Amino acid sequence: MDATVNRAVFLDRDGTLVADGRYAHDPEKMVLLGGVCAGLRLLETAGYQLIVVTNQSGIALDYFTEPELHRMHERLAQLLAEEGVRIGAFYYCPHHPRGAVAEYAFDCTCRKPAPGMLLKAAEEHQIDLPRSWLIGDILDDVEAGNQAGCRSILLNVGTETLPTVPSRTPAYVARDFLAAVRFILASDDLL
Repeated sequence: MDATVNRAVFLDRDGTLVADGRYAHDPEKMVLLGGVCAGLRLLETAGYQLIVVTNQSGIALDYFTEPELHRMHERLAQLLAEEGVRIGAFYYCPHHPRGAVAEYAFDCTCRKPAPGMLLKAAEEHQIDLPRSWLIGDILDDVEAGNQAGCRSILLNVGTETLPTVPSRTPAYVARDFLAAVRFILASDDLL
């Protein structure tokens, strides 16, 4: 593997890294999902940058504020750092077209399934998108990764039915986070 190539694994947050509490905004209630720390350490060791890309429409819907979201991300970074994992960057979309907060109530290019967050991260971190991956728990995540030019993995948490639409079809459906990581690492051997 060429050491000069910047590869990343883009990571959805809720339902992928942490338990999915609807519009979660209390850092003390954040719970890492099983296998996440071990999997992220394997990805870091393999040379992947770890970048969180998360829709956070709770800001537009006035359920929580951006400062509260930043505290959530600080807590997530702390929990992972305690396990020897470093997140390279956090990207989030605060928008929702039916939002209650006017400054965030519009259609945007960053809300997944749009690829905006991934494209911005790729530009800012010089990431080679075709050599990168996205792991998420819903088809909007998969579509964002596919539109950005990544390969995408869907965590099978029993909430999604696989589509026949190519833009929403993952490269792999994993039973859990570690299975997703193992697939990525095995695929690296084929490149």
